[in-house]
Amino acid sequence: MFEQLKLRGFDVLALHHSEAIISQDMPQAEAEIEEALLSLDIPIVEIVAGGGGEAGLTQRLRRGLAERHWTKRNIRVRKLVSWGDDFEEREVAALSHEIDHVKSFGDNSWVFALEIEWNNKDPFFDRDLESFKRLHAEGAVSVGAIITRGESLQREIRALLRRFADDNKINNIDDLDKFGYSPTRRQRKIVAERAERTGDFRQAWVDAFASDKFGEATTHWRKLQDRVLRGVGNPCPLVLIGIPANSISFDYQ
Repeated sequence: MFEQLKLRGFDVLALHHSEAIISQDMPQAEAEIEEALLSLDIPIVEIVAGGGGEAGLTQRLRRGLAERHWTKRNIRVRKLVSWGDDFEEREVAALSHEIDHVKSFGDNSWVFALEIEWNNKDPFFDRDLESFKRLHAEGAVSVGAIITRGESLQREIRALLRRFADDNKINNIDDLDKFGYSPTRRQRKIVAERAERTGDFRQAWVDAFASDKFGEATTHWRKLQDRVLRGVGNPCPLVLIGIPANSISFDYQ
């Protein structure tokens, strides 16, 4: 499953029989997700300007899914009890979750729910996985998926940023203005102090930027994998996809 993504370096993890469900009952879902992701291109300048690239990357990916009719839905599950000869009903519980990308397959018999967590705080993984778990328990969702930064991208982000700094001869904060980077006073101070201490402005900026925007407490592959392997989201069938470092491009035109 998702063999083309794997060949391109994407991390893919399928859990709780999701591979069998998708292959047998929702093969179109696999094809559409692969199509959207294989065309993914993330300019390094977008990451620098966006402080993580969320706006451009996520919007393009969302548009690609929307074009294939993966739409935002608020899924609401109601529980009713009835008693007496007149069949009076009372609502005793209601469950509501907004999912960013949902599509039904097989005459609406199978429902695939998908979230994108490119650069958020990592507790958002818990929210997504618990939503999938509850909705699956109620029969509202067949498979849940999360797309996030892959292991190679998280591991190599500093090297990618350093390449950008070297390519563009970034020697002070002002050199970053034309790329749309607008650091706060706190961020300027951190970079200045590191640069003074190490004598290497580029690496000082890279380290400060990566720690601030792509730190361990943000959404990335290892954080997501750790959660599902200890049972978060279980027993909902899950697919996890990590975007690789080779999705980053260095075209400065």
